[in-house]
Amino acid sequence: MKELGGIFLFIAVAAGIPLATDSGVTLNFMMMALYAALLAQAWNILGGFGGQFSFGHALFFGTGAYIQAMAQLHGGLNAWLALALAVAGAAGVGLMVGALSFRYGLKGSYFALVTLAFAEVFRILALSVPFTGAGVGLMLPLRESFSNMQFGSRKGYVYLILGFVAVALLTTWWLKHSRFGAYLQAVRDNEDSARAVGVSPFRVKLGAIALSGALMGAGGAFYVQVFQYIDPGISFGPTTSVEALVAAIVGGIGTLWGPVLGALVLHVLADVTRNMFGQLPGINMVIYGVVLVLIVMFLPRGIAGLGATARSVWLRFRQKGGGRHD
Repeated sequence: MKELGGIFLFIAVAAGIPLATDSGVTLNFMMMALYAALLAQAWNILGGFGGQFSFGHALFFGTGAYIQAMAQLHGGLNAWLALALAVAGAAGVGLMVGALSFRYGLKGSYFALVTLAFAEVFRILALSVPFTGAGVGLMLPLRESFSNMQFGSRKGYVYLILGFVAVALLTTWWLKHSRFGAYLQAVRDNEDSARAVGVSPFRVKLGAIALSGALMGAGGAFYVQVFQYIDPGISFGPTTSVEALVAAIVGGIGTLWGPVLGALVLHVLADVTRNMFGQLPGINMVIYGVVLVLIVMFLPRGIAGLGATARSVWLRFRQKGGGRHD
């Protein structure tokens, strides 16, 4: 219950910040940090709890983004109905990829490459067909209203993304304490052992990729509403996939708060370096790579596991010191 209380405390504090300030810089930083946390939490469900590392999570992000945009532009749907379709569509793509991958036992580097390949296939399709705007992309018209999910200030978007992050945190908490979550972690640790006690790895992993895809699709729909534009490179390109997996790994995979911490740290670093180096192209990707290498080398459990890592180092130090003393 402490974790659940921590989630509600986090939501309450985050919800109070827009009420206390009208600073555009603060609100924009908060919005983008929460957005990154949503993507990291989505990746963490499949990669952290399920042990299925994806290099192409932009596949689900782009699916949600394009469904959101096309449902409003071509279908004339209300933005909230389009959001439901975007989430369902991204989950459906997750089921498709999972069915094709897990049915044939693909995992590890093979699964990672399959997701990357699917993301590239979808990018090429989006470049080629007219209803996605091809290479030009799609642009939503500016119509500020709650029903259109476009708000007059950044505060509305902060509350919207905070709602998505709250759902992601509660889903992660449920995975940590539910039977399905226990099955998923058992499959991650040893599929053969899980199968021996009656767990179906195929069904469990299929459920995990659908959940992960749905949350990633919500992130894509949010991106479209904020920036009112999407194209194949943004939606299915590698940047989104890298941002999601690096934030989760830096923060601590398979944890509740790791993706949130990782997203916050990376965004602080990105803002600092942006002020130092200006708009140097690709600097954020260089930073992500350096931070990821350092975390893997010195903090394999991520920032969330810093305490456990420090304790293990201290115990090893004491054991070596005790051996020399004897």
